[in-house]
Amino acid sequence: MKPSVEQIGNLLALKRHDAPEEGYWEDFLREFHQRQRMHAVKRPAPLAFAARVGEWFSSLGSSKWAYGAGIAYASIAITMILNPREPGKDSMPASSVNYQVVPAAPPPPVEQLNQLDLSPTTQGNPGEQVF
Repeated sequence: MKPSVEQIGNLLALKRHDAPEEGYWEDFLREFHQRQRMHAVKRPAPLAFAARVGEWFSSLGSSKWAYGAGIAYASIAITMILNPREPGKDSMPASSVNYQVVPAAPPPPVEQLNQLDLSPTTQGNPGEQVF
């Protein structure tokens, strides 16, 4: 059964004068914070750390991401400068180099003009390209 508008008005008029005791909200906040601390103490350290890191990342703005990326880039650059890689070792054994240049053999002459058919019947029409 739905209450009528008149019943709701009467109930609100009765409750309007009801107020909690003096100091109720201070006690409520104290108990609430005490429960929060107890819950944080009971939580294992890795979970607490992960929760804090998650909260920190969720509250980051775009400028903080840019600062973090800049710091990461600078730390990687400093690490690479301060700890250079050792030069790689050659896997092939050293051998003496012969500096004498040997000329290449000339290719055999080809009688190209004898192989071409330059007769007027094979010339094609003007502007036509044959490949």
